[in-house]
Amino acid sequence: MTTIADQRVGRMEFLLNLRRRGIADAAVLRAIDEVPREAFVRPEDVEQAYVDHAMPIDCGQTISQPFIVAYMTERLALEPGHRVLEVGTGSGYQAAVLSRIAAKVVTVERYRTLAESARQRFATLGYDNIEVVVGDGLLGVPEQAPYDRIIVTAAAESIPRGLLEQLAEGGIMVLPLGPQDGAQIIVRLTKAPHGLVRENFIAVRFVPLLPGRAREL
Repeated sequence: MTTIADQRVGRMEFLLNLRRRGIADAAVLRAIDEVPREAFVRPEDVEQAYVDHAMPIDCGQTISQPFIVAYMTERLALEPGHRVLEVGTGSGYQAAVLSRIAAKVVTVERYRTLAESARQRFATLGYDNIEVVVGDGLLGVPEQAPYDRIIVTAAAESIPRGLLEQLAEGGIMVLPLGPQDGAQIIVRLTKAPHGLVRENFIAVRFVPLLPGRAREL
């Protein structure tokens, strides 16, 4: 059975591994350190909470590999006053990390079960600057736009134009882009005055970004 001391050592090694792999933003590292990942995994996976790989959660979804969470957060270049839209709440872990840096996080989840579980976790942890919306992630939450930053935690086959419309001028969107059964990469899109600036980063593997709300599950 894992003890509190074991968890503390595991978290220290976990953070050291992120630094070794190139995560250098102090705010991102503080946020990762502050959020207890064991609160976002299944009970049977708690002992593996700080192992650097993705894990299954309810509704056939996954909680992303911690390095990818940190990497995508770092690419967002978050500032304390930012309002962030997240597409794909999942366990809520990514939104929790974002909330430790940004002023407000609006996160959209197509599975009601996942959304309600995430709300409960946020309430338990006292993360009161996160709003969970059950809906179609591809539609975003236009009534609260524009957003300074948008992060998508499922792979889109093409750039979601509806989400781009909700991005503020000068804003940044980070998402995995590519086919469900092919190569996917992390992409950063910046809404610059002269047009959209695209930067390609590392190869990844995400569940697909699907339209619509899921059937009640």
